[in-house]
Amino acid sequence: MTAALSLRARGVDDVLLVTKTPWAPGAGGTGGGSTAWAQGGVAAVTGADDDVALHVADTLAAGAGACDPEAVRVLCTEGPARLLELARRGLVLDGADPADPADARRWSRGLEAAHSRPRVLHAGGDATGARLSAALVAAVRAAGVRVLGGAALADLVVEGGRVVGADLLLDGAPATGGGRRRVLAGAVVLATGGAGQVFARTTNPPEATGDGLAAAWRAGAVVADLEQVQLHPTVAATATPFLVSEAVRGEGAVLRDEHGARFLADPASPLADPRAELAPRDVVARAVGAVVARQDGRPALLDATGLGERLRARFPSIDAMCAAAGLDWVREPVPVTPAAHYWMGGVATDVRGRTSLPGLWACGEVARTGVHGANRLASNSLLEGLVFGDRAAADVAASLAGAPAEPHAPAGVEELVCTAGPALPRAELQALAWEHAGLLRDAAGLEVAAKTLDGAPAATEAPADVAALEDRALGVCARLLVASAQRRPESLGAHFRTDAAGAVPRGADRPVLLRRAS
Repeated sequence: MTAALSLRARGVDDVLLVTKTPWAPGAGGTGGGSTAWAQGGVAAVTGADDDVALHVADTLAAGAGACDPEAVRVLCTEGPARLLELARRGLVLDGADPADPADARRWSRGLEAAHSRPRVLHAGGDATGARLSAALVAAVRAAGVRVLGGAALADLVVEGGRVVGADLLLDGAPATGGGRRRVLAGAVVLATGGAGQVFARTTNPPEATGDGLAAAWRAGAVVADLEQVQLHPTVAATATPFLVSEAVRGEGAVLRDEHGARFLADPASPLADPRAELAPRDVVARAVGAVVARQDGRPALLDATGLGERLRARFPSIDAMCAAAGLDWVREPVPVTPAAHYWMGGVATDVRGRTSLPGLWACGEVARTGVHGANRLASNSLLEGLVFGDRAAADVAASLAGAPAEPHAPAGVEELVCTAGPALPRAELQALAWEHAGLLRDAAGLEVAAKTLDGAPAATEAPADVAALEDRALGVCARLLVASAQRRPESLGAHFRTDAAGAVPRGADRPVLLRRAS
């Protein structure tokens, strides 16, 4: 949505925004996707006690040495302006002056893990993503951007080595009529999100099935760092799992084992970390996972009872989800386990959103810009969408006006045979990925996963419906995940190898780059 708005603002009139979920946003509608699910907030330097250099340093530190420093500089430098722009478009952040919502001095700022300053901004408490997305939806409608909802990306159209459009699979609703539709375009911007549904446990919405990543792969785009999948450490272990934001720990909630011990804060605990519950996500997720394992699968406990009744006002959405699950988190801890949360790898891009294919740009979670490295800093993802959506649009507009747009050309790319997703039942594929390519990995488990995926019959026929399209995409994403994890023998950030002792490291600054073998 940011890219579409930015293109219109730059004088590009013929913009089509395509979304897999039906597009029928009323007042406050969010338009689908993962953005609306974000609870924690959006990180940006807006306070007098903060500066861009600190935000850059925190992002680089969390990324375990695997970030692209230039991409991080761009993110942290341009982020505040993009957020102010959105505030002028209607986003009201907590603490804002009703008379001037874009007055950043009044915005409330929270602290989250691995941030050295309180810089995380919220809207509606823990409804930041939904409020941000709704503001963008309203702006898209006001700008008159054409929108086609209920249309999944089936494939990119490539002619003469250039992406010239997209083949769409319509959902069959009265508004779309079903079937396939080819849309030709002077430029295509992928903003299709992640692929959390590869895993049996995920915080992602059902539509996060990696359609764009798989389509880009089939078209021949270079992908990068697909072994780097961030797991969120605190997902409620309830009949219907839900994420419990990192901001809860930022407010003072603590993690305990079933006996009440604070395993991250107790110096006698082998899982202790000097940053305790505010350590980076990969550290906290592995610690929670270790506690779950030693408790024979019983969850760890997120104890927010010390925060009292203000929990309900500060986190109204989480409070409602706890109540629906029969929990009163003001008086009892929430059982939690890790779950797949964010794919830090993706289609390789430069800081302008250019991919290795002429005519194709990418932004958001589908892209690997290099800003997240091996472990995304909390609340940088919404900021990434705003900054790099705008940057991709600027570059597209320039290219349509005649400026040369040489494709991104990363060095050290390895070719891999993987053209179509294996026809495994979705639940079987998800269980396989979670067991062998989830929180902990080793060579033996990855080999089992690779052989299982390679041995499954290929999904060679064009998908007849959206579910089949998603299954095909998930198969491709799972194979790329496993192949990338096999090619990084050492542990790095979210990619943790239990057999890493003695491994010859690739080096944190050497991404795993893959291209489909022709």
